Amino acid sequence: MTELTRRLQDVRARIAAACLRARRAPGSVRLIAVSKTVPAAVVTEAMAAGQSLFGENRVQEALTKMDATGPGAAWHLIGHLQKNKARLAAGVFELILGVDDRELAGELDRRAASRSTTQPVLVQANLAGEPTKQGAGEEGLMPLLELVAGLRHLDLRGLMIIPPPVVDPELSRPWFRRLRELRDRAALRLARPLPELSMGMTDDFEVAIEEGATLVRVGRAIFGERS
Repeated sequence: MTELTRRLQDVRARIAAACLRARRAPGSVRLIAVSKTVPAAVVTEAMAAGQSLFGENRVQEALTKMDATGPGAAWHLIGHLQKNKARLAAGVFELILGVDDRELAGELDRRAASRSTTQPVLVQANLAGEPTKQGAGEEGLMPLLELVAGLRHLDLRGLMIIPPPVVDPELSRPWFRRLRELRDRAALRLARPLPELSMGMTDDFEVAIEEGATLVRVGRAIFGERS
């Protein structure tokens, strides 16, 4: 067994244990292996170990890896997407995590329309109001969700968040819980299901699962420290 395979198994076991604590089915949580800066050969190794979902934060790096690794994987765009890169991203990724403003939503919708496709997306929340992070604050979240839900070529699937960095994972719990509450409220107001909650990374994904995460974004625990 390779070190990468061992790490993947460990992360999956931790996901299953967190689901058990929360009385959730293990299949209700999907693992995004965050492969940004990871060579395509290592992604291929992870695929051989059974990992099929990967997350990238740069469109062109992702496209290069898609070509190098071939079929068999699904790809999520997890970083901030610049509006001028929307033409490259629309219709390519299984899910774009991080629609964070009206202009980007409109551009993605236009680009998806030009490809005669519908692009699944999440809206990014920035509930802590951190100036270094993208996303809508609590007051602006519902207007953005309503806008995205009304665009014909975007499929609004839910919400994502990156909470402030903490030493104790428990300190992330209030942010995760609040996002779930806002998602539930938005689903009622929009009268449509919003099934996805992308929240939790290497240091706090177990707490996120306990609070309802359906997608966890784990890089370091799988691929090790990045240079």
